[in-house]
Amino acid sequence: MKHLLNLLAAVALLVWGTYLVRTGILRVFGANLRQVLARSISTRPAAALAGLGVTALVQSSTATALIVSSFVGQGLVGLATALAVMLGADVGTSLMTVVFSFDLSWLSPLFILVGVVLFITRQSSPPGRVGRVLIGLGLMLLALRLVAESTAIIVASPAVKAMLESLSSDILLEITVGAVLAVVAYSSLAVVLLTATLAASGAIPIDVALGLTLGANLGSGLLAVLATANAAVEVRQVPLGNLVFKAVGVVMAAPFVGLWVRHVSPYIAEHNQLVVLYHLVFNVLIALMFLAFTRRVAKWVEQWLPRPDKTLVAGRPHHLDPSALATPSLAISNAAREALHQADVVETMLLGMLRVIRENDLRLAQELRKMDDTVDQLYSAIKYYLTKISREALGEEESRRWTDIISFTINMEQIGDIIERVLIDIEDKKIRKGRSFSDAGMAEICELHARLVDNLRLGMSVFLNGSVRDAQRLLQEKARFGDLERAYAQTHLARLAENTPQSIETSSLHLDLISDLKRINSHICSIAYPILDPAGALGPGRFGAAPPGQSRLL
Repeated sequence: MKHLLNLLAAVALLVWGTYLVRTGILRVFGANLRQVLARSISTRPAAALAGLGVTALVQSSTATALIVSSFVGQGLVGLATALAVMLGADVGTSLMTVVFSFDLSWLSPLFILVGVVLFITRQSSPPGRVGRVLIGLGLMLLALRLVAESTAIIVASPAVKAMLESLSSDILLEITVGAVLAVVAYSSLAVVLLTATLAASGAIPIDVALGLTLGANLGSGLLAVLATANAAVEVRQVPLGNLVFKAVGVVMAAPFVGLWVRHVSPYIAEHNQLVVLYHLVFNVLIALMFLAFTRRVAKWVEQWLPRPDKTLVAGRPHHLDPSALATPSLAISNAAREALHQADVVETMLLGMLRVIRENDLRLAQELRKMDDTVDQLYSAIKYYLTKISREALGEEESRRWTDIISFTINMEQIGDIIERVLIDIEDKKIRKGRSFSDAGMAEICELHARLVDNLRLGMSVFLNGSVRDAQRLLQEKARFGDLERAYAQTHLARLAENTPQSIETSSLHLDLISDLKRINSHICSIAYPILDPAGALGPGRFGAAPPGQSRLL
């Protein structure tokens, strides 16, 4: 019992070490890895090579799938190209399996020692995250040695020998067991390494080890599908297409396991090398055979999982993928995209508001007011999603971006509330009472509204690109808009003095309206503060007031 517990603990340590390496690499190089992929996938062969390189570094084809799926969702790459990346990603994982199959246990103490020192002394900095990676590597090497020692003792038991011998008679059972282990361990890399170690110690026959290896490949595809089950359709398409490749490959390779054992084993004496080499050859052949068929498989997947019509505004979050939370840079990017979706809904409300004022359209007013519920739902979803991102895993720039997104969504939510109140006032004080603004008053409202739309679009650009120059332009609009609002209030009072009937009837509504438009503009212009403050471009005076919404961060 003690030896079995030691084996299980060693396996758990192997899985945990793999997780530490994967998450550590993504936290150090997450944004850069996304840039490498984005720049290197112009053709399918180049995409496969990019997937190979990135996955060899992060040691997880699932993580690569999440990154490249975000590109598909943004329309940066096609699904066929993304599937080519995944073919390369599987080769990258198998390459790392070959590397870890060598006896590198002597490096384990060094990696753990250096990693712990870096992690403790510089925990929130890049060196500290590198230390996390070294700890993971050291634990993986240590775990592999412990697995070998534990299995050498357990395999001597007659009961264990009988159980392992039962697997050798059924390739389907071996594939099933390997797939289940890969899903449970959340890593095909860990399962293949474990299988190779068991084969090297004589715990399992070599043909059984190869069957388990095929199952681990299939399990990694299932794992990616399960991990993205609640994600957007674009995110789910990539793992599903990759699973098709793996399933077809396993079906084709399973009948020929015996040929590999008979013809290759005489040239490779060590069973662990025989297993990891089989794993590598399998993935290389799959990549070479199916690289030309990525377009066809992409069409099948798009038929099975059709994309929703994104021209329709909906309250359901499109980009808040829960499976991306383990990759902070990717999760931050998803939250920013969803914040822009929220701003699109606000822009729709703002554009529709002028139509309601001009055309007295009660039906449109009610539809726009319902959109405020959408804005509120998106704000809550984005805020909750951001709180689930580990702040310790964020670098200084990502942490600042986290705060920027929260501030931006707060301002959008408050703008939506103001527009809803304006629409209620228009319905009660203008449409239902049959009143109208004077021609001069309507022209003033249209001028303010046009400036608001321009400023909102500029604010969205500032939020997206972080341009200091555009942020300064946006903040200057705050003063200009305030001057214009005061001037139009004076001209309205002048029309009252001239006893203009329409101005007298709508006086209260007119003044409240231009005041509300000014408040909306203030929230829009406050988008500039988080950009200008770190750059030292936020001067004192009228531009230095605290932006609205900052006190409601959470």
